[in-house]
Amino acid sequence: MALINFSPPYQREFMRHTISVLVENKFGVLTRIAGLFSGRGYNIDTLNVGPTDDPATSRMTIVTRGDDATLEQIVKQLEKLTDILKVQDFREDEYIDRELVLVKVAVDSKTRAEVMQITDIFRSKIVDVQPKSLTIEITGNESKVEKFLRLMKTFGVIDLTRTGKVALPRK
Repeated sequence: MALINFSPPYQREFMRHTISVLVENKFGVLTRIAGLFSGRGYNIDTLNVGPTDDPATSRMTIVTRGDDATLEQIVKQLEKLTDILKVQDFREDEYIDRELVLVKVAVDSKTRAEVMQITDIFRSKIVDVQPKSLTIEITGNESKVEKFLRLMKTFGVIDLTRTGKVALPRK
């Protein structure tokens, strides 16, 4: 007997999910995938696309939100698209993920040393030094990056850019 969830959408549990999609490097693949999400009202939190070791393929890492039924539907729809070689849902499997962030932080003569010390503690790298700012590169999992950015907000974040998550299975 199947249970049917009659809860309004705002009461269902919407979790973040990471999906890896191996695609053929062909014209329009990204457009079709983005169209699948927008056409069905699914939101993409982050999207990262890059080549693999095979020049004929690319890997997309998509982070989205939804309940289990929504995620199952997304995976099924992705698998139906042409030029999709493999779809992996990482919500249950073990995987390794990283994100790269460049953040420009306001500094003065009093705060520069403290920002440099925090940068060192997080094993980040200062990539540009200006009289009133430092640009820092940090790479890590989402938790590490978020903790670092929270600390940097106390000094004043001038600008920020994030790559979005990239992920590979541990297996």
